[in-house]
Amino acid sequence: MTPSARGLAAGLVIVFLSGSATALVAQSLADVAKKEEERRKGLREPGKTYTNSDLKTVPPATATTPTPADAGKPAAADADKDKKDAPKEKDPAKDKDYWAGRMKELRTQLDRDQTYADALQSRINQLTTDFVARDDPAQRGVIARDKQKAIDELNRLKQSIVDDKKAISDLEDEARRAGVPPGWLRS
Repeated sequence: MTPSARGLAAGLVIVFLSGSATALVAQSLADVAKKEEERRKGLREPGKTYTNSDLKTVPPATATTPTPADAGKPAAADADKDKKDAPKEKDPAKDKDYWAGRMKELRTQLDRDQTYADALQSRINQLTTDFVARDDPAQRGVIARDKQKAIDELNRLKQSIVDDKKAISDLEDEARRAGVPPGWLRS
């Protein structure tokens, strides 16, 4: 027998065996389906059906997440807005936890904005490199558009960082006027 004839014979054997194996699998699937149907008929009780009345009620969320338009605003501006909207009541106890919490919140926002700005700068650098490496004008146009969006977002974020630093400075001034010990703001 020649090598090509052996290959042809082996191929036919494989095709025949795979065809018969498929038929065996199909037969076993049909048997499994019949057994499952018989099993379901033999069940005495149907399964439990859950409705909305069976579920516990979840209280509404008290804190709202900022929308993308509000993401760039400093936390102090939101706090000032809340103070204006809230009815005039007795001021909460302005103890060490109060001042430390406000400062921590502002510093966290500043750190978040600075980290995001660094990431955007890396993205802009990567898009600049990618733009130079492309020859296709359509691809370059898409990259240029993405790069411009990233630059605009970086500029907005830089302004947000300036606002965050001003909010921290304003809080330090407010604490100084209120006679708060400087150590309370460092926690």
